Amino acid sequence: MVCVALRFFASGAFLYSVGDAEQLNKATICRTIRSVCLAIKALADVFISFPGHRRLCDMKEEFYRIAGFPNVIGAVDCTHIRIKAPSGAHEADFVNRKSFHSINVQMVCNADCVISNVVAKWPGSVHDSRIFRASEIYQCLSQGEFSGVLLGDRGYGCQPFLLTPFTDPQEAQQA
Repeated sequence: MVCVALRFFASGAFLYSVGDAEQLNKATICRTIRSVCLAIKALADVFISFPGHRRLCDMKEEFYRIAGFPNVIGAVDCTHIRIKAPSGAHEADFVNRKSFHSINVQMVCNADCVISNVVAKWPGSVHDSRIFRASEIYQCLSQGEFSGVLLGDRGYGCQPFLLTPFTDPQEAQQA
């Protein structure tokens, strides 16, 4: 079952294409993918949690060891997951800046690239910084529930708890 779902997720193909490759009918593929998705959803909170089972001081040490950044507890970014164009009045909301329909998914990972937070509910037209500002992790960080900072790219505004690159580095240390 998992292999069928992984083939579907990885290929982005239609159900019948996956069914042909696996020699299963479309209805079986559909039920299988649904079952796997429900199982993932049921287990997600067990395996995807910030800061997870690791202590914040250990997370900070790992980031410092690999990148020389002190006090970092994670890295945040968004990625667009291509979807079929939804029907209805809000279809245009799902068209991203690269002109395809998507869901903009935010993830936070630790120094070992293990995902510790996921927000997967925003249409493709929504900017990364908007998703972050509306997220639970933003609320926790802004209220001081976690000591440390996240690293983000230029798509985010600099915050006391979010480090972003200099927009126009003037010195070698800034680059």
